[in-house]
Amino acid sequence: MSAFGHNIRLHIDSELRHAAQAESDGNTARAFAHLERAHVLGQSSTAQHVRVHWHMFLWGLRNQNIRECRGQVMRIVGAATKTAFGLVPTGNTGGSNISPFKPLPVPSELASIIRRAQRRAE
Repeated sequence: MSAFGHNIRLHIDSELRHAAQAESDGNTARAFAHLERAHVLGQSSTAQHVRVHWHMFLWGLRNQNIRECRGQVMRIVGAATKTAFGLVPTGNTGGSNISPFKPLPVPSELASIIRRAQRRAE
């Protein structure tokens, strides 16, 4: 795993825990919002990017959301093969409800976390 991937993992783990708690509480929308935040944080690391899409795929299975599952299969392949080359749209939230090619603004809180993880990786 890259230094960035290692540095950002703690923050992604936190979002994944929040997602699991929200889903456990029956709030599937809030759970997916945490998965989207994890995606934005991890999309510059191949390992973390694939990992978050896998969690999104599992969310789709648990919630019987076939569209999300299909979208995540495509995104897992893309994350595994394109992330290392920097071919990711910055800020994209990773769900099948948005084009996998569309860049989005990164929320300032997440941008700050990403910058710190990048600086520690240098």
